[in-house]
Amino acid sequence: MPGYGDILVCGVSTQLRQTISGFDEVIVAGDEDFASSGLLADSVIRLGFLAVLPRRVVIGSIGDISIERYSRLIDRLARYLRESTFKK
Repeated sequence: MPGYGDILVCGVSTQLRQTISGFDEVIVAGDEDFASSGLLADSVIRLGFLAVLPRRVVIGSIGDISIERYSRLIDRLARYLRESTFKK
């Protein structure tokens, strides 16, 4: 994040029932980027479960997702924030 170098992270869960359709992203063993993700089971990337962590507490990465999946997630989050901010 600007100014401090903190990292915005989102939750990942194997509890697929927690998926918010049209918002979260499910990644399954058959997906092209599943192996590179480092995940061990089908999982949901939960955009509604965000946290900002100081860089010093992040000791590494288990893997990464495709740029296409990352772009979809960022686009969804940005759209949600634009559309929901300051609604009356």
